[in-house]
Amino acid sequence: MARQGLEYPMADIAARNPSGHPTQQRSGLHKLMQRKSTIAFLMALPLILLITILVAYPAGYAVYLATLNKGMTRFVGFGNFEFLFGRDTFWLVVYQSCLFAITAVIFKAIIGFVVAHFVHNIPAKGQRKWRGMLLVPWVIPPAMSTLAWLWLFDPSYSALNWLLQIFGIEGIPWTGEAGWARFSVILVNVWIGSPFFMIMYLAALKSVPEQLYEAASIDGATWWQRIWYVTLPMMRNIIAITALFSLIVTFANFDIVRVLTAGGPLNSTHIFGTWAFRVGIEGGDIPLGAAVSLFMVPILAVAATFILRDITKRGSEV
Repeated sequence: MARQGLEYPMADIAARNPSGHPTQQRSGLHKLMQRKSTIAFLMALPLILLITILVAYPAGYAVYLATLNKGMTRFVGFGNFEFLFGRDTFWLVVYQSCLFAITAVIFKAIIGFVVAHFVHNIPAKGQRKWRGMLLVPWVIPPAMSTLAWLWLFDPSYSALNWLLQIFGIEGIPWTGEAGWARFSVILVNVWIGSPFFMIMYLAALKSVPEQLYEAASIDGATWWQRIWYVTLPMMRNIIAITALFSLIVTFANFDIVRVLTAGGPLNSTHIFGTWAFRVGIEGGDIPLGAAVSLFMVPILAVAATFILRDITKRGSEV
């Protein structure tokens, strides 16, 4: 006679293994997960093919071009890179590209962080208006914005120099002197790119729990201490990802330098994109231009490795 409370249906007993786990259900769930992953891959397949066509193929073709001679009739291996390494102009472009990208990203990050705090502390009703106005420089096409800045920097009719003369300050050769030309290029890039940092940081600020600020205030933390010990640690991953994305885009920038200075004066503002265009398209040496453009890949790979490794390390610690 079976004991009360120990009666099990035979189907349930058959579905269990010696350890007491339902093997059939687990096997069915495993198959279902496999089926979902297959469906997800098939749904993402058009995007994967599109990326392969638009990114992987041009990148591979650029590597192929960089190994050819000027007439694209003979394989020269690393000959184009060896030629570049022996030119002073190339190392000047490397220096200016790093200076341009790093300086612009730092200022965009600082300005974006400050403006994001300003907008975050505005009442909710007014935030939409401020966000819309502050995003205008980022929404306008960069070439059009740069053209407006070019008029502001015009040596004869500069509105900025006109304002300086009102205060008795001599006009500045914004695009006519190497130092000021670099400053002008960085200024325009910061003006265009800061809203992107602002909107990313604003989204991160809204995800920081208010309880942390309240606890810090109870402990007597100052405004700066709340930012340093609460805000920045909570936003650290967003800051790193945004900086990495902006660094890649800034390194590959073309339109700002091309419209504002065209690399002048005397190649003092050329970066990888504009000098590759000058050498490859205007100079008629497409393989050498491809070699110039490819040289930014190892620089960005090193930067991406350090930033992503830091993010992964913090994620594993958490």
